[in-house]
Amino acid sequence: MVVGGGAVATRKVGKLLQADAEVVVVSPEISPELADTGVEIHVRPYEYGDLEGANLVFTATGSRRVNAAVTGEAQERGIPINVADRPSEGDFTVPSTLRRGGLQVAVSTGGASPTLARRIRSELEEAFGPEWAGVVDEFDKARRRGGAQGEDLEEEVSQCLSRLRG
Repeated sequence: MVVGGGAVATRKVGKLLQADAEVVVVSPEISPELADTGVEIHVRPYEYGDLEGANLVFTATGSRRVNAAVTGEAQERGIPINVADRPSEGDFTVPSTLRRGGLQVAVSTGGASPTLARRIRSELEEAFGPEWAGVVDEFDKARRRGGAQGEDLEEEVSQCLSRLRG
C-alpha cells in the first residue's frame, strides 16, 4: 500500500513494481507517471481501514496529519511502515540502489538524508557503468564450474577490474 500520489510516491511504486509487488495506491491526486503504472489506484483521501490486507505500507503524502494517521493504523495492525518525510517515525528505510545486472550497490543514510543517498548513488552510477552488467554473471559461472579459487580468484577479479577500468 502506498498512500500518496506525488513524485516520492511514484518512486516508491516504481521500486515496488521492480520487486513484483502487488501495489495499491490511495491519494486524492495522482501524478501522470503514477497513473501510467497500471497499479490499483483509489483517487480519494486516505481513510482509516484502507490498510486492511496490506503487508507493507509507504506513506508519502506531504501532510503530517495524514502520515500520522496512516502510521497509527499501520502500527495498530502490526504492518511495517516507511514514512517518507520522517523516517524515524517509521519501521524501516529504503536504501538508494544501483543495479548493474547481478551487481547491486545500496547506499543508505539510515533515513537521515535520502537526497544525499541518491546523490552518492548517482556518483556510483558513473563509476559503475553499464559494462558492469555482466561481471557478476561471469564470476558466478566461473565459480559454478569449479573455476578459480582463493588467490587465483583474486587474480581473476583483479584482471577483470583492470579491463573494465582500461
